[in-house]
Amino acid sequence: MKGIVFTELLEMIEDRFGYKLVDQLLQESDLPSGGIYTAIGTYDHAEMVTLVTKLSQQTQIPVSNLLRSYGQYMFTAFTRSYRPFVDRADSAFSLLSSVQHYIHVEVRKLYPDAELPHFTISQLAENHLRMHYVSERKLSDFAHGLIEGCLETYGEKATITKTNLVEDGSQVLFDIVKE
Repeated sequence: MKGIVFTELLEMIEDRFGYKLVDQLLQESDLPSGGIYTAIGTYDHAEMVTLVTKLSQQTQIPVSNLLRSYGQYMFTAFTRSYRPFVDRADSAFSLLSSVQHYIHVEVRKLYPDAELPHFTISQLAENHLRMHYVSERKLSDFAHGLIEGCLETYGEKATITKTNLVEDGSQVLFDIVKE
């Protein structure tokens, strides 16, 4: 997993809970990286799971809620770092529809070793988009938050129904219906 995901996670924790908690999490977690991340580095996704799990224990906020909040936060960070992707699309559905065949292609040009989830996307109606998420990392709550962040960025409202297709969470269906 690319380092930007880790650096932004630590920034979110500091923004919302303070630096003291960031320091505590890094001290108490047995992280192979030692908790030292660079935006362009590559790290095991298990380190993010460890950090979020420890954060959940400290804050009493469920891991799924933290991952979703982090997805929302991360979408804002992506809009700062990768503005052309956002500017290229005229709506949330337009951007979300381009994830697999445009955005992930461009990300792989920048970061050939990036481990990205796979999305199969279909637009069932003008106001209905379906995203089939597949990832061995099982971070669909993070993806859910990214979708919410995308909708918010475009000022759009929608109902998102998340359905686990397999018990372990490695395949999830998102039905997004604009209001």
